[in-house]
Amino acid sequence: MLPYAAYLRVYEPLAAFPEPARSQWARYVDLPDRPRRAHALEAEHAEAIRRLLGVPPIPVPEHESRDAYLRRVDDTLYVCPWETRLRSWLAFGRFRGSIPAKLANRFVPAAIAEQTADDFDRYRRQVGAEGLRPHIRTSTWHVPTAWFVPFDSAERWLVLGTREQTSGEPSAATTTTPARNLLYVTSMAQARRRVARALAVLRRHVGRRMGDVSAIHQVEDVGRWLEEFHPHSLVELDYGGLVHLMDDETLRSDQSVAELAAALTGLDTGQEELAYAMYQRVILRWRSIQALESAN
Repeated sequence: MLPYAAYLRVYEPLAAFPEPARSQWARYVDLPDRPRRAHALEAEHAEAIRRLLGVPPIPVPEHESRDAYLRRVDDTLYVCPWETRLRSWLAFGRFRGSIPAKLANRFVPAAIAEQTADDFDRYRRQVGAEGLRPHIRTSTWHVPTAWFVPFDSAERWLVLGTREQTSGEPSAATTTTPARNLLYVTSMAQARRRVARALAVLRRHVGRRMGDVSAIHQVEDVGRWLEEFHPHSLVELDYGGLVHLMDDETLRSDQSVAELAAALTGLDTGQEELAYAMYQRVILRWRSIQALESAN
């Protein structure tokens, strides 16, 4: 797990979890030593570093995490399990598939890699497709463009240092907020509605100056993922560690959600120059940040 990552999370209402998970999360709320929001990412990252720098490295923890992110709206508790073991398996599979085997073996010995893959195969057979649905998606060094689609600019919440600068501060926050963060929170109903609208616009206008088939596929992928959760869930986009790659002025001026929404509106109303300009602002902003991965 890299420190420079963004996260797309789904918080399901407590009632959506089957037993015994429901009772486990109900008790978890009152645990005095559970990781608070302000330090959760650091705790996850530190645990991953310990595993990967060990001798031999441990790409996937032996047991699933018992921690979660929590939000409360009125009397409803929403839970987003960390699912560190599942996410590590999925990430390790993507890692092995993205580079040559000889290079991958330099990071994780072949015997350990094969054992990890065998363990995951057994887990998949036990839990089926539903058990492979993580509540958290991770993207290193950038926020994928499709992740902005489920949100509205009014749902933006920016915190710089000890001074909060908000537009639509999410009342659902229940834990201490990191000293520096940028996130969006919306309802599942709104998220699905916005994804459906974006797909309709892209399908009508694909092949024009803005957008291509890959853009449709990426938004479709987000939409399918959201459909797998309870309809009364919450959806959160968290810039996570990426805020440490951006200075205060860059964060203040980041309006990627609003710009992408303007691009889609422009595309649908025949304002192609506006659509192209807004889309390019989003693409170029995140391309410059993603380039920092290979800067040194």
